[in-house]
Amino acid sequence: MINTSDLLLAIDRSRKTAIFEQICQAVRKQAHTGVLKLGATLPATRVLAEQINVSRSTVVTAYEQLVAEGYLKGQQGAGYTLCATGSVELSSAIVTEVILTEEIVTDNVPKIESVPPLIPLTPSQPDMRLFPYRHWAKTMARVCRTNPQAMLTGAGTFGNFPLRQAIANYVKQWRGFEVSPHQIIVTAGATDALTICFRTLGKTGEFVGIEDPGYVPITRLVTNQGLGPVFLDIDQQGAQLPNPQDNPRMVVLTPSHQYPLGGVMSPQRRREFIHWANDNSGWIIEDDYDSEFRYAGRPIPAMAALDNLNRTLYIGSFSKVFSNSLRLGYLIVPRVLVDPIRQTMDNYGLKAGLMPQQALAQFIDDGDYYRHLRRIRKIYSERRKFLVDELNQNFSRYGQVQDHPAGMQLVFHLNQGLNDVEISLQAKEAGLALVPLSNSTIRKLNYNGFILGFCGDSPDEMRDGLNKLLRVISK
Repeated sequence: MINTSDLLLAIDRSRKTAIFEQICQAVRKQAHTGVLKLGATLPATRVLAEQINVSRSTVVTAYEQLVAEGYLKGQQGAGYTLCATGSVELSSAIVTEVILTEEIVTDNVPKIESVPPLIPLTPSQPDMRLFPYRHWAKTMARVCRTNPQAMLTGAGTFGNFPLRQAIANYVKQWRGFEVSPHQIIVTAGATDALTICFRTLGKTGEFVGIEDPGYVPITRLVTNQGLGPVFLDIDQQGAQLPNPQDNPRMVVLTPSHQYPLGGVMSPQRRREFIHWANDNSGWIIEDDYDSEFRYAGRPIPAMAALDNLNRTLYIGSFSKVFSNSLRLGYLIVPRVLVDPIRQTMDNYGLKAGLMPQQALAQFIDDGDYYRHLRRIRKIYSERRKFLVDELNQNFSRYGQVQDHPAGMQLVFHLNQGLNDVEISLQAKEAGLALVPLSNSTIRKLNYNGFILGFCGDSPDEMRDGLNKLLRVISK
């Protein structure tokens, strides 16, 4: 079935190409062929959605992608206007190469494969089709031209200093605590940061408290460092304090958005953990992996802010917000641990790639990172609402959704009589990426459901995935 609109836009639902990408392709083509003139105002998102019979969030996703690519300019109250025609690539694919000059030449532009969509309902993955490729490429070009040596040298033991300064400004503004750049280590993601913490703070045979259910690979990381895991139960207030007889040296917590259940640790429980750390000379490792994605209410201050970074080490990541291919994150440590961490790094070495660090610092300082964050948070919020509504409307006979307005995934708890592992295996054959909730508990606690992602899929892609899931689960 094909629908047309006043934009001379044809949507073909029989194609494998996502609907939002079909909208993008149509606008790009009409911009280059002159059907759309420079300065032309596109139909309002709600109007176009009604005309072509798709969800408004699908049109918003398409328009925002075209803004990121440089085709459109969005202005509050004025809608979206065409701001480029021949000055951008004719190729319908998203540019992923590094452009070494800010003058974009359209002749002989190589064809580049577009970013493939994720398997529907994959949790904890950003939609890389929304990545601001053009702005990132221009930033990389500027750094290559003005400070090329920073791409390969001069990072130091803790990483690129301008990036560490940018991170210090970022956590002050977004997470509510002040640190010196000298307390920040650029890492190759959360696993790298945890390894640095375990190597610095733990001795062979000591114990580490980890959440259960939680992120299972942490258990393997703990044992690989010669440490022993002790498991922290989860209740309505978050992770519970360790048993006194276990006496762990440190605990790893996700207080802003518990993985995978999604709850927020209560202020009282946070204070209890801080008292525990002070009374037992213990350490709290706060994994704040997706705290930027809070869709209702005010942002929750980091635990490190409540503790004044006294007994808390803070782990942040750029993989969820910015790009899962750059493999960059950061570790922020109390002042008293700067020298011990430096000794660890002298032996362990900096694992984070040098090339993108200076460019990322510039990207943050220029405000492009914040603009990208605000844009995708809005899109992800609409996608989360769509998924929650669909689950409540069409899956209520099979279970209930745990709706915490934050993060990049949510949990659908299955009713008794349904087995999450068996259903996940059948769903995999149908082309879905369901993660069984029961696989997230090391002790095989009584959890039964799915961890469902919504960030990487447009509403139409989610609808297709949910229809497949409904057919599988109804059997």
